[in-house]
Amino acid sequence: MLLKFAYEDFIADRRFKNTTEVNIQNYKQLLLPFVEFCESKGAINIEDVRHTHLREYLLACQENGNKPNTINTKIMRIRAFYNYLVEEKIVTENIAKKVKLQKADVKIDVFTDEHIRQMLAYYRGMRRKEKTYFSYRGYLLILTFLSTGIRRKEAIMLKWCDVDLKNLTMSVYGKSRQYETVFLTEKLAKELMVYRSFCLQHFGHDNEYVFLNRDNAPMTDYSISQLFDNLRLKMNFKEVRVSPHTFRHTFCHRLAMSGMSAFAIQKLMRHTDVSTTMRYVAMWGHELREENEKHNPLNNFEI
Repeated sequence: MLLKFAYEDFIADRRFKNTTEVNIQNYKQLLLPFVEFCESKGAINIEDVRHTHLREYLLACQENGNKPNTINTKIMRIRAFYNYLVEEKIVTENIAKKVKLQKADVKIDVFTDEHIRQMLAYYRGMRRKEKTYFSYRGYLLILTFLSTGIRRKEAIMLKWCDVDLKNLTMSVYGKSRQYETVFLTEKLAKELMVYRSFCLQHFGHDNEYVFLNRDNAPMTDYSISQLFDNLRLKMNFKEVRVSPHTFRHTFCHRLAMSGMSAFAIQKLMRHTDVSTTMRYVAMWGHELREENEKHNPLNNFEI
C-alpha cells in the first residue's frame, strides 16, 4: 500500500471513531511531515519504511530545534499510526516501538499574579475605552479559564443553559465526552451576570452559547487561537506561553500550592486517573516544601 494512502486511511479511521477535530488536526500536523520525509527518502510504500527512516526523521527534527517534549509527541503519534496499521494487518510490526522516548523537561509553565494582572488590565482598558463585545468576551474568557481550569473545547461548547448561577455550578462537555460539573466562585458568577447583561443589551436577544464570534455563531478552535495569538503579541511574555492550557496548569498549580489534597485536586481538575494529578503535585513538591517551611505552625513556638 502507498504510504500516503495508509496515512489517509488512518485519518479517516480517527474521524470514524469520533476523534475531536483538534486531535485530527494534531495528527495531520505531526504525521504528514513524517510521511513526506519517508517519501523523499524513496520509501513510497508503507512496506518500505524502516525504523531507520523514523530515527533519521527525528534527528532532522532535533537539528531543526525541536525540544524533547515535541520529539516525544511525534513519536507517540507515529506509534498510534502504526498501531492502527498493525491492527488492520497492513504491517506486521510497529517500527516506532523501537525508538525510545527522549528524557524530557518536566517543567510546566504557569502564570504569575503579575501576568494575570496585565492580561486583565488589557481587557479592562478595552472595555472602558471601546465597550465592544470582544473586550467583554476576552475579559470573561480569562476569568473563566483561571477560575475553573476548563479546557478550550469546553469553553467553546459552553451554553447558557449549562450555567447555574444560583447553585454556582456549570456543566461542561468534558474530555471523556460526557457532561461534568464544574464549580463557580461567587466572583466569577457576578462577572458572568455582568457579561450576560451586556450581551443582552448588545445583541438585543439572548444567545444559546456563552462565547460567540462576529457572526453570532459559537467560537471555534481557530477563533480562540486567534484571540490568544493576539493576546500573546500584546503581552510579550518571554517566560510563559499565553494559551488556555496554561490557565489550566495555573489553576492546578494554585490548588496544589494551597495544600489541597491530591484527591480534591483530581476532582476539580476532572482527571480520570489520580496518577495524572500526582505528576503535577510531584512537580511542584519543592515549592510546597518551601511554603511549609515558611508557614509551618511550629515556627511560632520555641522548642
